[in-house]
Amino acid sequence: MEIVTYKEDVWGREVILGVSWDLLWLVIVVPFVFIALHAVYHAIRNRSSRPSSEGERVSRHEKIDRLFHWIMATSVFALLITGVFPIIGLNFSWLTLHWVAGIVLTVVVVFHIVRSLFWQDLKSMWISPSDLKELSDSSHKPGKYSLAQKSMHATVALLTLLVIASGLVMFALIDTPWWDRSNALSEDMLGIVFLLHGLSTLALITLICLHVYFGLRPEKLFYMRSMISGWISRDELSANHDPKRWAPEKSA
Repeated sequence: MEIVTYKEDVWGREVILGVSWDLLWLVIVVPFVFIALHAVYHAIRNRSSRPSSEGERVSRHEKIDRLFHWIMATSVFALLITGVFPIIGLNFSWLTLHWVAGIVLTVVVVFHIVRSLFWQDLKSMWISPSDLKELSDSSHKPGKYSLAQKSMHATVALLTLLVIASGLVMFALIDTPWWDRSNALSEDMLGIVFLLHGLSTLALITLICLHVYFGLRPEKLFYMRSMISGWISRDELSANHDPKRWAPEKSA
């Protein structure tokens, strides 16, 4: 299976056209096979009771961060629908919707970066040597974010920035209300941009499938609730986190 597709430019030279979209089915099937195996494994193995959601509540996500999360999620799904559906044959007028969603994603990501640098504890998302103990010691509880959550965040952040950067280059070359279509990039350079945009998109599809699955796991649903309502219970905190490494305030 090819990863890269090629074409001949106006000079008859072979240049990169972009990613091979035959990979789309692979990046969808592989995570779903993993999801099925993981679900069966945990259905057989997991007999433990889940912590109660009753009692005292503690704050996990502020309202502004929850809003950022859902705007980002909406814009990413809009980008995937408008970017991938035409490739699999579901044709519609997608280009304007695609770049509008891309601009929304860019704005909220820039906002999140600025907020993370100046108003949040950026270190809470860094992977530290202590986090690596989670791999070998199941009793080692994380702070606010687990190793898996930090790893997912770092990977999604890198891929999202790559999607945005390559998307902005492509956006600068199309017709918009502010400028006309341009041929500023050579065919070979444009092919590289298409390749980077396509590869990062395919990788994001896999990660989004896994993120949605783990977010909807019965034992992880309290994290989904916290991204909607902002809180988890004191019992859920004690069962899943080390209060010495993360001591949140009581929820209002």
